[in-house]
Amino acid sequence: MPNMSLKKNIMPTQAPEIRNSNFNEVALGYTKEQAIDEAKRCLNCKNHPCVGGCPVKIRIPDFIQKVACGEFDEAYKIISESSSLPAVCGRVCPQENQCEGKCVRGIKGEPVAIGRLERFVADYHNENCDKKAQKPVFNGHKVAVVGSGPSGLTCAGDLAKKGYEVTVFEALHTAGGVLVYGIPEFRLPKAIVKKEIDGLCDLGVDIKTNMIVGKTVSVDELIDEYKFEAVFIGSGAGLPKFMNIPGENLKGVLSANEFLTRINLMKAYKDGSDTPVMHAKKTVVVGGGNVAMDAARCAKRLGSEVYIVYRRSMEELPARKEEVEHAVEEGIIFKTLNNPVEIYGDENGFVKSIKCVEMTLGEPDESGRRRPVVKEESEFVIDADCVIMALGTSPNPLIKSTTSGLETQKWGGIIADENTGLTSREGIYAGGDAVTGAATVILAMGAGKNAAEAIDEYIKNK
Repeated sequence: MPNMSLKKNIMPTQAPEIRNSNFNEVALGYTKEQAIDEAKRCLNCKNHPCVGGCPVKIRIPDFIQKVACGEFDEAYKIISESSSLPAVCGRVCPQENQCEGKCVRGIKGEPVAIGRLERFVADYHNENCDKKAQKPVFNGHKVAVVGSGPSGLTCAGDLAKKGYEVTVFEALHTAGGVLVYGIPEFRLPKAIVKKEIDGLCDLGVDIKTNMIVGKTVSVDELIDEYKFEAVFIGSGAGLPKFMNIPGENLKGVLSANEFLTRINLMKAYKDGSDTPVMHAKKTVVVGGGNVAMDAARCAKRLGSEVYIVYRRSMEELPARKEEVEHAVEEGIIFKTLNNPVEIYGDENGFVKSIKCVEMTLGEPDESGRRRPVVKEESEFVIDADCVIMALGTSPNPLIKSTTSGLETQKWGGIIADENTGLTSREGIYAGGDAVTGAATVILAMGAGKNAAEAIDEYIKNK
């Protein structure tokens, strides 16, 4: 019997007043009963628009029908045909703008909770299946992957399934890229990321950490000396942006990239950490995307009063709606339609306050959004001892500067075909944030998937 409720099954969560002081996962996941009930909301409509909204083209209605019947293992098999990281995607994908945004149930109510169901299926599999993936028969060809973030892991996993010998080169000491250094534990537990990566290693993917491509080894050397037949560059976008306003060099001003890396990868919030992070009394986070939400919510968990300063309105925040709602529930203070212009320091060079101006929304800019315009005589000051800049990132220029013939955009992104990932160099492919600049996990995965198909065709026809 179909479930014609206009509302999704509510996701159980930790209470805001409890979770805002710990790093445990906020969302607790569906029970079997909730998952089955939610799956029965799917109409299995004829044209499957939700699939068109998924960058990796998961057969969404098919896996949901299996969930509705209680066949969770079969649902997992369907998802894993298309996605190498289902437990990750179920947690961090912006489903509201992708698969769920296309769901016909969303026309007269809430869409089917596709992301929550994907998470349930992946978690059920990880908790109940100890069987390792079988390593495919080696096809005699080998491919190098630069970076172990979502695009690199997806490309590596898809090629390994086809029998390629795949070696992933990761600059940090832990595999996972932005999944481990950028996304907080309360949104994406690192044990889940490790479980997904272990599954790829079972397929034969070899991950080499502490390997900075461009310093330890170059892309040219991977091809010329190590005889990899193709290289996929999925090195992400880890170079932070700043506002270039007075006071940004003061002690207590951090990029969100540094702050989150120290929190997530180095566990700097724990007592006795080798790299302790500042426990500020008042923190201002500048920006309105998911990274800003992550930084603000981490700072809150360190005991700080936290402000988010964003130059547009609440309605235009680019962060996921769920993350904004969680931030509000946890006591983050939003100062929208405001913009920083100067950071003040004390006599010892530490941040003491930040000056902002009020904004109004003018005519639309090139992005289609109304351009923020400064209100005259609207300056005000917020006391703060920590300022975190969450203004986006760009690709590190290291690979560009050490790879011959690799064409890039003026802002640093590698120029690559949007369908195949092919760059200006034969046999070298790229995808994810290294091409687009900072974007979503699932878009990076889609790029890795497309590149794996293109690399397979390239080597077959070489």
